[in-house]
Amino acid sequence: MARAKLDNSAVILSRPRITEKASFLSGDKNPVYTFEVPAAANKIQVKRAIKEKYGLDALRVNIINLPRKKITVRGKAGIKTGVKKALVAVKAGSQIDFL
Repeated sequence: MARAKLDNSAVILSRPRITEKASFLSGDKNPVYTFEVPAAANKIQVKRAIKEKYGLDALRVNIINLPRKKITVRGKAGIKTGVKKALVAVKAGSQIDFL
């Protein structure tokens, strides 16, 4: 099965993942920002998209696949969708504004 070609930075960086842990990592002296990315995205594409969209060079890109989970809410079974996220480390002193 062929995968779709991802070449647009807007497609690769679906949205920033703003959580308490992500905020803590971005406020460090060596900031690390977290983004949700499509399942077909790889580290090279994420690095290129950061350069295109924000004009920053990524020092390091780590990708984590969070699996789907079965949950029960009020007695009904359901599924919490899985997501692929990219942790992007940038140079000390660099900053990305999401607003």
